[in-house]
Amino acid sequence: MTAPAPAESHLRPVAASSLREALEAHGRYVQRLAGGCRLSLARADLSDWNLEGAALAEAELAGARLAGAILAGADLSRANLFGADLRDADLRGAILRRTDLRGACLRGANLSGADLSEADLREGRIAMQDRQDGFRILTPGDRQGNVEYAIIAGADLTGVLTAVDATDASLTGAVLVGARLAGARLDGADLSDARMDGADLEGASLRGAVVAGANLAAAGLNQVDLSEVLKAPPPIFYVDDAPLYELVDDHEAFCDSEGAKGAPARLPEVDFRSVRRLARRRLSGLVAPGSIFFGLDLSGAQLQGADLSGCDLRKADLRGADLRGARLTGAQLIRADLREARLGPLQIGDGRLLRTDLNRAILRYADLSGVQAQRARFLEADLSGANLTGADLRGAEIVV
Repeated sequence: MTAPAPAESHLRPVAASSLREALEAHGRYVQRLAGGCRLSLARADLSDWNLEGAALAEAELAGARLAGAILAGADLSRANLFGADLRDADLRGAILRRTDLRGACLRGANLSGADLSEADLREGRIAMQDRQDGFRILTPGDRQGNVEYAIIAGADLTGVLTAVDATDASLTGAVLVGARLAGARLDGADLSDARMDGADLEGASLRGAVVAGANLAAAGLNQVDLSEVLKAPPPIFYVDDAPLYELVDDHEAFCDSEGAKGAPARLPEVDFRSVRRLARRRLSGLVAPGSIFFGLDLSGAQLQGADLSGCDLRKADLRGADLRGARLTGAQLIRADLREARLGPLQIGDGRLLRTDLNRAILRYADLSGVQAQRARFLEADLSGANLTGADLRGAEIVV
């Protein structure tokens, strides 16, 4: 029996010389000059190509693989990217006005400052005829979703046609004026300061989304799931009539004086965003399960043995933080920066070690480069898209 063709067999390789010629001809085509020819690279393999600032308006790129490609500042207006694979592509500042992105996969792509006005992001699939199996549906690496985990900070999505899956996407400052987002999945998305005047969100799901500064009241919210959304924090967070920052100060004093001053803090389910400074603070043994640290600067903080289980640490800056022996079970660390953090075991006595517990933690797209995580526990942790370059995982309980 003949072995089935690999999933990539439908892609067409492209030589550098022919691509340069095609781009030059397309440039003349866009300017309506003599000798112009529309770029036609349907199902072409353009992964990791440097196409920064390229003039690709009206180009035919249906089903093309552009995974990891550099398209920052490129003009892709009115281009056909139906079913294209744009995973991890750099599309910062790209022009995607009225672009056909139906069925395109933008997982992990960076669309910061991109213009997607009137782009079409509805679902779509490409099927190809296969001699053995008949018609075969093509999928980009069998990954689901299209802008899942993407960065779309500051993007202009005015009038976008979409029932898109934007789970955990960064839409900070995005212009969603008049966007048709009925039925969209925006669970965990960061919509901080997004402009949503007249956006149609009927039937959409925003479970756990960050909506601080977003004008949700100006959007259509019929049958929208807004459970567990994260709104703007209060100026001062109180715990039993005491300001949170005072309790944090007392805990630091307790750590500095080895128990002679201050008092240890037990602060379950509090919002730390009202505390102005947490970087490089001495907070060993802090007990704060289920608390909110979204986007906070905790770089260099001493959090040895802290109980941060179930905490919201999305986008938190934990560079160089000492988390030895900390409990981070079930914590949300999506896009957290853990570079050079210490996640190894904490010695608590002669021959006794307290291991850092990251079981069931969500570390999607977190930066763990250079992290020290010897013997750490990562059972059932979600590390999809995480950067583990140079991480020390000796003896760690991890399934990859």
